[in-house]
Amino acid sequence: QFPFGRRLPCDIYWHGVSFHDNDIFSGQVNKFPGMTEMVRKITLSRAVRTMQDLFPLEYNFYPRSWILPEEFPLFVAEVRMMKDSDPSWKPTFIVKPDGGCQGDGIYLIKDPSDIRLTGSIQSRPAVVQEYICKPLLVDKLKFDIRLYVLLKSLEPLEIYIAKDGLSRFCTEPYQEPTLKNLHQVFMHLTNYSLNIHSGNFIHSDNVNTGSKRTFSSILCRLSSRGADVKKLWSDIISLVIKTIIALTPELKVYYQSDIPAGKPGPTCFQILGFDILLMKNLKPMLLEVNANPSMRIEHEQELSPGVFENVPSPVDEEVKVAVIRDTLRLVDPQKKKRKDVQQHIESCKSKINIRYNYLMCYRCQTVEHVSEANEELLDAGPADRREYGTTKSPEAGLPSLCLKQVFPKYAKQFNYLRLVDRVAALFIRFLGVKGTTKLGPTGFRTFVRNCKLSNSSFSMASVDILYIDITRRWNSMGIDHKESGMCLQAFVEAFFCLAQKKYKSLPLHEQVKSLIDFCEYHLAALDEKRLVCGRG
Repeated sequence: QFPFGRRLPCDIYWHGVSFHDNDIFSGQVNKFPGMTEMVRKITLSRAVRTMQDLFPLEYNFYPRSWILPEEFPLFVAEVRMMKDSDPSWKPTFIVKPDGGCQGDGIYLIKDPSDIRLTGSIQSRPAVVQEYICKPLLVDKLKFDIRLYVLLKSLEPLEIYIAKDGLSRFCTEPYQEPTLKNLHQVFMHLTNYSLNIHSGNFIHSDNVNTGSKRTFSSILCRLSSRGADVKKLWSDIISLVIKTIIALTPELKVYYQSDIPAGKPGPTCFQILGFDILLMKNLKPMLLEVNANPSMRIEHEQELSPGVFENVPSPVDEEVKVAVIRDTLRLVDPQKKKRKDVQQHIESCKSKINIRYNYLMCYRCQTVEHVSEANEELLDAGPADRREYGTTKSPEAGLPSLCLKQVFPKYAKQFNYLRLVDRVAALFIRFLGVKGTTKLGPTGFRTFVRNCKLSNSSFSMASVDILYIDITRRWNSMGIDHKESGMCLQAFVEAFFCLAQKKYKSLPLHEQVKSLIDFCEYHLAALDEKRLVCGRG
């Protein structure tokens, strides 16, 4: 541990909180720039909502959400409209502070008028979501799943999911929300940090019992009841990939800001904690994503009033040690070197075999020629020759990987969803100044001009008005005032607006795809023209 930083370079840096814990210029770091900001409740909700606008059916795993305070009037109006259309609808909503963690500040309401608007919501924005009233219960208790996901690379996108996770249980039998039980946090909130303070919390040395269990133990139980566990895993993998696809566009903007292309800098990877709730019909729903999931493998036990000691937690140890160990195996910089050496060995063996076969065909060759053909092998010496190509891997004694690659393995199934990624690439191209995350008015005009989007019905004056209107509105929402200009979310909104103007008769995702293709075509032609001019 180096609490004051370290001057000498390292292979891997393991930061406690964020990418900016220390200034580093090489190696690998276990945090992505911007990840902490991206998985905050408001930012995550906005990113998923953009994808819901494009692909509503594919992104129906995230509860309907409203951002407070800015969308409070919209929340009130939509709830009133839904109640008018279906008088039998008796919803419950859950309010989550934007920067909250460990269940801090979360509460349930039955009506928009119950939101605590006095002071706190103005100074502490929040997300309000439709509460999932019919969760899957085990032993009459509500529970959620913490799954560990390794984002190994942004470009190319590489995602791994741990084969096991944790199931965190409430400590009071579940009942659907009523005005009487809304405030019973041990019944409704699955947060471990809350339930550990319940008198009913059970610490168990068995991964199949207690208030915290392995997810695999729940799957075994479901399988014994005849549930389709394979489909459930497939749905969870789909949820994880789609969520990361929603997050990557803005992550790439943060990444290029901190690690500009063409400049030396570290590469990044990160372990994320996905919190997932299973509905009664086994449909997985995303609750939130944690950028810094706890990796503690012990818990505090009170020996006497005010006296605590740390006690090992077998459940945490079984899941978390494997995740950390296998993350390091996957990002091990020596692994590539060993792979390169092995490839060189295989290449040498191949050359030797070709030469040997050639010599056998033409027996007139002398023994000296045979020796020459095998010189690489002979030079190694007898001891080395025995291990040539059969070197024991340092991983030989370790268990098989607990992390399963899901992307690019399933890329063909999900690449069609990556439209906003392509919009972000256009945004980054026109940012101009390296290290910035916002697009100025000149950059926006250049984008419109180079992509040939202005015409008689959409003049450059209209372009300026569109830029000013959208940028002003997004800036009024409190989106990062460190630098002026148009953020990525504002650019995406402007891009959608341009797509709807140009391709009126198509569904939104087809409008956006058509405009992306149109822009990429004109930019490719412009690049080709510049290349020809450069050669001239």
